Amino acid sequence: MTGLPDGLRLRPAHPQDLDDIMWLEHVSFPTDAWSASQMSGELYSPHGYYVVVETVAEGTAPTVVGYAGLSSLAGNPVADVQTIAVAAEQRGRGIGRALFTELLDEARRRGVHEVFLEVRADNPVAQAMYTAFGFEHIATRPRYYQPDGVDAWVMRAELPAAPGTGSVGPIGQEALDEHS
Repeated sequence: MTGLPDGLRLRPAHPQDLDDIMWLEHVSFPTDAWSASQMSGELYSPHGYYVVVETVAEGTAPTVVGYAGLSSLAGNPVADVQTIAVAAEQRGRGIGRALFTELLDEARRRGVHEVFLEVRADNPVAQAMYTAFGFEHIATRPRYYQPDGVDAWVMRAELPAAPGTGSVGPIGQEALDEHS
């Protein structure tokens, strides 16, 4: 994955990452963190796609410094960004952008044409990032984030097809090539 600072790598999340993700979840969202059972369900879901960014330094154990998740049912052209978080000391280094880019790339790989997300109305930094990716504020959910009573902005973007994608998959394309 390009776009990450040296010493960091992006990889698929695994159920074994649950403790690290939950630690970051609780420090990032102290009043409205997901429960471990909710997050575990997401990590095991066949509809979900979760990634982490972790430190990689020789002689030290990797530390998860960011995570993000996407949900989309097979064959559905719509996906939802479930969550994204970056450790406070790592913010401003492009980690959130790298995580978000990977989620959108996965959505394209799944044939998704439309992505939705909710973001706190009091989080202008995240709103600006999503807007830079082409997301538009389409609705507001009053008092969505509890117990704080903060509104959620519902944001939406259309995804152009990934380059080289079409209605025929790679196996079908081989058959077409053979008969050309």
